[in-house]
Amino acid sequence: MISAPFGLGPGTIFETHVHVTNLARAISFYGDRLGLRLAYHLQERNVAFFWIGGAGDAMLGVWEIPERDWRASHFAFAITPDEIGGAFDRLRAAGIDALDFWGNPTTDPTVHAWMPACGIFFRDPDGNSLELLAMLPGAGRPELGVVPLSVWNKRAAAAVR
Repeated sequence: MISAPFGLGPGTIFETHVHVTNLARAISFYGDRLGLRLAYHLQERNVAFFWIGGAGDAMLGVWEIPERDWRASHFAFAITPDEIGGAFDRLRAAGIDALDFWGNPTTDPTVHAWMPACGIFFRDPDGNSLELLAMLPGAGRPELGVVPLSVWNKRAAAAVR
């Protein structure tokens, strides 16, 4: 039995790309505010590449395109459940608003109950949706939909009783 195409498993997406309308502003956001290391900047092509993790671990390409062609996109950075609490402080220190699934300011992560996974959303200066996502232990509960972590924890505690 093959678990995934071509033997791909966790952590096998190496590269993703996002479109922005101002590359200099995006370089400042992804580099200075998020702390990603600039790997390569091709001014003539209006693109910058950032390492996610160490050099060669994973990469984010940031492409400047005309505003008329821009559309919002979404991607998530994997973190551990232990990192969720501190992520709010790190985002706040970087001047970035933490958001829930619906785009509202929050201090309570969002749980995608079908997985289950816990996420904190935020936006880059162009409005692309980014997420810090941690898989949670236990089985998914798709019937719960999308709920705040505080609600998830109360329901998990009630289920144990």
